Amino acid sequence: MDDSTLTSPSSAPVCDITTVLAGLRAAGENTRLRILSILSEGELTVSELCRILGQTQPRVSRHLKLLGDAQLLDRHSEGTSAFYGLTRREPGRTMVRSILSLVDPQDKTTSTDRQRLASIREERAHAAGQYFEQIAGQWDGVRSLHVADTEVEQALVDAADRHRINGGPITSLLDIGTGTGRILELFGDRIERGLGIDLSKAMLNLARTNLTASGLHHCSVRHGNIYALDVEPASFDLAVLHHVLHFLDEPHLAIRAAVEGLSLGGQLIIVDFAPHRLESLRTEHAHRRLGLEDTEVTDWCHQVGLTDVSVTHLVPPTATPQNADDELLTVSLWPATNTSTSATAATSAPGADTSAQLESSQ
Repeated sequence: MDDSTLTSPSSAPVCDITTVLAGLRAAGENTRLRILSILSEGELTVSELCRILGQTQPRVSRHLKLLGDAQLLDRHSEGTSAFYGLTRREPGRTMVRSILSLVDPQDKTTSTDRQRLASIREERAHAAGQYFEQIAGQWDGVRSLHVADTEVEQALVDAADRHRINGGPITSLLDIGTGTGRILELFGDRIERGLGIDLSKAMLNLARTNLTASGLHHCSVRHGNIYALDVEPASFDLAVLHHVLHFLDEPHLAIRAAVEGLSLGGQLIIVDFAPHRLESLRTEHAHRRLGLEDTEVTDWCHQVGLTDVSVTHLVPPTATPQNADDELLTVSLWPATNTSTSATAATSAPGADTSAQLESSQ
């Protein structure tokens, strides 16, 4: 989906003159306009922006603050780093797009900034590639035990299509435990915005590289706690927990947190393994649970106001595992509808440890 088409002139929001003037003043300076142009290509840290702009961190930080105060940028922290991107909220979203539409992409300064950005992306891709090479063998071993990823992904898309809100399109996606960002890529041309959350900074680096390579500038990722997602309540049409819950001590709390971000009538789709006896996944791949029972997933969903819970089992074809001691795994999908009218339904249970976090292995 071309991000430039998401807001048509006829649907553009209107706002008071003070807000418009504040936005124009913030954008109306050479460095700040360059920053907006650069960030239209994706999120960056302050240090990355400094390299592109050739300016000191205090100066760049000052410009970022002014743009943020004018509600033209979004900022989120990730450990000791902070990532900046164009705002996804109105009216700043439309204002920035209108301003950037006037900038000549062939302008000398703009072209130089893009070249420097490309260099940074190459470095990021190299680091991500090295990390993926280190873990690829582990992934391949698990993937060989279940149906092809393409079959799982098609089943996920089909489930989302069957459960669209009031028959309308899915506009916003929350991918919890995003890993490489694959689910965002899968739905990228179907949504207006996508957000992936993960604990692993190495995985987030890989996800950013993949999203950039796919041109999915309307999708972003951030560091986060799976039990406390820190997203705007009721702001997503679809949430996905793709091969995440088997890593958790308390999967039901992750479902509670997911529901908090879902709009009324929104969908949660859980993808995970059916119960199995493959202890090596626990000892060698950090799986906390050896699959999930249909009844327990359904109960967890009902407890937080999710209804219409159904299940699809993707059974692997009869074949001999690579290792004689292994067993073939069934992948299950549980789509459900959010009918909870209160955000309190998605808060953690009394006494629950909400400090636990997830490092995904998608």
